[in-house]
Amino acid sequence: MTLISALMLAAAGEDALVPPPHGHLPHGHTHAPAEIDAGDDPLLLQVTYTGEVIGNAAGGLQRGTRYLDNLDIIFEADMEKLVGWNGAQVHVYGLYNNGTSISDLVGDTQAVSNIETGSAALRLYEAWVDQKIGDQLSLRVGLYDLNSEFDALDAAGLFVSSPNGIGTDFAQSGQNGPSIFPSTSLAARLAFTPAEGWTVRAAVLDGVPGDPAHPSRTTIKLGHGDGALLVGEVQAPLGGGKLLLGHWRYTAHFDRIDGQGTDGGNAGTYARAELPLLENSGARIDGFLRLGTASGRLNMFDRFAGGGIKFSGWLPGREEDEFGIAVSAAFTSDSWRAATGAGSSEIAVEMTYRAPIASWLAVQPNVHYVRNPSAERGIANALVIGLRAEATFTL
Repeated sequence: MTLISALMLAAAGEDALVPPPHGHLPHGHTHAPAEIDAGDDPLLLQVTYTGEVIGNAAGGLQRGTRYLDNLDIIFEADMEKLVGWNGAQVHVYGLYNNGTSISDLVGDTQAVSNIETGSAALRLYEAWVDQKIGDQLSLRVGLYDLNSEFDALDAAGLFVSSPNGIGTDFAQSGQNGPSIFPSTSLAARLAFTPAEGWTVRAAVLDGVPGDPAHPSRTTIKLGHGDGALLVGEVQAPLGGGKLLLGHWRYTAHFDRIDGQGTDGGNAGTYARAELPLLENSGARIDGFLRLGTASGRLNMFDRFAGGGIKFSGWLPGREEDEFGIAVSAAFTSDSWRAATGAGSSEIAVEMTYRAPIASWLAVQPNVHYVRNPSAERGIANALVIGLRAEATFTL
């Protein structure tokens, strides 16, 4: 947040909602691809290192370049094969991040890099047990990233900017964000698959993941007025793709943006879809779209719209290469504009190209244009250029 907005919020009242600093908004993080499949060994260990050189070339708060990195370490165990525990799987996920920020230069809120955390830390990210109950039902309990299953699309996973991982309307919510990258909370998730392509998911999560006062720590605290986050989602087949309809709600009360005390009903709804648009001799085009809402009296953004197109397999001899263009628009609430004098929206455009160099290595140049960073009238539109490399080793 800029000094201008901070002063305006202070004038609006001591209890007015203050959003996270630029780039520190919790956001979606593309999971390392580890997952035990049928027929595999009962144990899996996967290490993924992502490094990114990214710079603000024009506009924003300040020109400059940063190096961001993220190390994912995933261990999974099929407990049925190991010890005869029928239908059980154990998953442990640790990560290290250097904490460097590019959004401190860009001044955006949605975050152009989905591996930015704002604080250097080695932390336990997930630790859960998944228990299958028959062929259609599963229960997952433990430290859990809800964006690993909720509000997630395969086509959007190509992009490196945060709002393509989880909508900004949802990511901004709560005292320390929902249970997503980089801080997660205890949760219980139930998933029911009544037919092929259909899944109904519901989860109850601790309302405040981690410790906002100590963002580098893995902290589990229940109570203290945190309340709970309730999330439900229906996934349906859609013309070779899928449709997601979701709703989330916090049970706790939050400070109103206008400074008029606290209020409940911090909730939102989203609809998300992906669809194959064209397939031709192994080459394909996929499109995706997302719309979302959030409570305007409690959140900076009350509406979100995003979408994009992904091209796969169009270069002869480079069938695994992918190219895409995505747009993410977060619209400020009436309460936020009245309290801060902010503009109506922050709009981010990303173009990216992912090229596997080896079975374990991929590089991904990307370009971003951010219009009205943080919806601040005093911040110029920003041009951001990055180059990401990802190395994955499975043991």
